[in-house]
Amino acid sequence: MTQRTLPQLAAILVLLLATHAAADNWPQWRGANFDGISNETGIPVKWSADENVAWKIDLPGAAGATPCVWDERIFLTSVNGNELLLLCYSTAGKEQWRQVLGVGNTDVRGDEGNSAAPSPCTDGKHVWALFANGAMACFTVEGKPVWKLDLQERYGKFKIAFGMTSTPVLDNGQLYLQLIHGEGKADTREAIVVALNSADGKQIWKHDRQSDAVAECEHSYASPTLYRDKQREFLLSHGADFVVAHSLKDGSELWRCGDLNPKGKYNRTLRFVSSPLATPGLIIVPSAKNGPVFCLNTDLKGDITESADAYQWKRNSGTPDVPSPLAKDGLVYLCRENGNFVCVDAKTGEEFYEARTTRDRHRASPVYADGKIYLTARNGIITVVQAGKEFKILAQNDLGESMAASPVISNGRIYLRTFDSLYAIGK
Repeated sequence: MTQRTLPQLAAILVLLLATHAAADNWPQWRGANFDGISNETGIPVKWSADENVAWKIDLPGAAGATPCVWDERIFLTSVNGNELLLLCYSTAGKEQWRQVLGVGNTDVRGDEGNSAAPSPCTDGKHVWALFANGAMACFTVEGKPVWKLDLQERYGKFKIAFGMTSTPVLDNGQLYLQLIHGEGKADTREAIVVALNSADGKQIWKHDRQSDAVAECEHSYASPTLYRDKQREFLLSHGADFVVAHSLKDGSELWRCGDLNPKGKYNRTLRFVSSPLATPGLIIVPSAKNGPVFCLNTDLKGDITESADAYQWKRNSGTPDVPSPLAKDGLVYLCRENGNFVCVDAKTGEEFYEARTTRDRHRASPVYADGKIYLTARNGIITVVQAGKEFKILAQNDLGESMAASPVISNGRIYLRTFDSLYAIGK
């Protein structure tokens, strides 16, 4: 090896390492840290159905589940007629395999969704998928079956109007699920939080989750999330009028917060869909139907509903109804169902703006990358907003296809799952 080639090789090595460090896997619905944040840079800002598209794949059926990506594999759930499918595609746009987890798809609320609503998750070795009817399974990333179970057979029939759409959380070899539902009577309420061993699907613990919610308020379509900092870690379940923190060891309740459905003006049709955001030092708790938003402290015990010290701030109205909150660089962002976008100070709740984006239903959760926030409307228009205290739209990109899944950012691309197709945006 000549002395002349050493600097060249060193430069190539540095470039490869930098490229690898900048590339993110997207292992589950809200990314690696459950917060909708990507650390990648140089992400596309503008595209259309035929511009800046690396490839497009027609899918076998509609669904709202967000894909997950690990290295060169993309996993997503879908339906094909009455079949419930887990699909694997390469990042080159080729189908690698498909597995049928069961049959029995149910369409709900017209065009709102179906049984392929929960999103899959992966650790790069295995992939897990759940459907709204309780069919759940694990496969290797090569598509070989590992285990399969029926949550309704194990934990009882789901009593929930639009299906069990909550997405599991994968963390350190465990899958956390919240199954919050009921029939409108206290003696028939069946709300549990469970931890499963991801390797074999066996139960690690089950916690019976208490609530005084009634009617539709017993139902929750939100997903659990994890809080973790240097001092503490816990699981948050969200539904039936409360957000509850659980021990990761045994599921026991650490603390709870109510008044998300205030008793003085109780709404019997309130049901949570938007999930909490939990990042170090910050827990943002949404509600529903223009209800309140709470910002909670993280060192809490017992029922903190009436404890003023438990709150950093409150907003009495203006909650996101379906999209989950986003926080970055001291700011909290709330995307309302009608497309209004709200920015507030993370410490004080001071509002910097509420501005209009696309006037259409927003079902997907916002995603952040490289100083930009991506907001997805149901009509397929994705508004790219500049992050910061001043509202500025950078682009509005129209795919012309209905969309409820959240954008996925991985290895310099944006992956978009519409009801018809899977798109890779970028080079």
